[in-house]
Amino acid sequence: MKPIQIHDKNFEVYIDRDKIQQAVSSLAQQLKKDLKGERPLFISILNGAFIFAADFIRAYKSECEITFIKLASYEKTKSSGKVKQLLGINEDLTDRTIIVLEDIIDTGTTLQEIYKILGEEKVKDLKIVSLFFKPEVFKKELHIDYVAFEIPDNFIVGYGLDYDGLGRNLPDIYKLSK
Repeated sequence: MKPIQIHDKNFEVYIDRDKIQQAVSSLAQQLKKDLKGERPLFISILNGAFIFAADFIRAYKSECEITFIKLASYEKTKSSGKVKQLLGINEDLTDRTIIVLEDIIDTGTTLQEIYKILGEEKVKDLKIVSLFFKPEVFKKELHIDYVAFEIPDNFIVGYGLDYDGLGRNLPDIYKLSK
């Protein structure tokens, strides 16, 4: 696959769609096994995790529910360090098993906000599932239960992730070219 350009930046293929689908399916199967018949409520973090969430719950193959929360912390290619909640949760989370589906965890700022929001609820169990994790820039002491790909601190687009609003619809993951 050839490199692409989005706005003023060039990107090269990093992880192809088949590898992503294998990882998503494997994560879903592992979570189903670990939950032993529970009916979880998945919370997808918008906008970036919507494609991951759709593929994940289709691969889950057991009863589940899904809802969405919209948080924003990125401006162009950098984290702003601040998280804004743009869309909240309306469901009753009391005594529910909650599974947060996140596209990418880097500094942990958004994850910290998720723990803060959900910590105010009386959930039965909380698990974090992330498609991508950047351990070298993770700055928090927060638990992440499932990760499909640990990656270096590269800026990536595709499969729901964007650069300034574009690239979410790409089926593969592209990284910023040097």
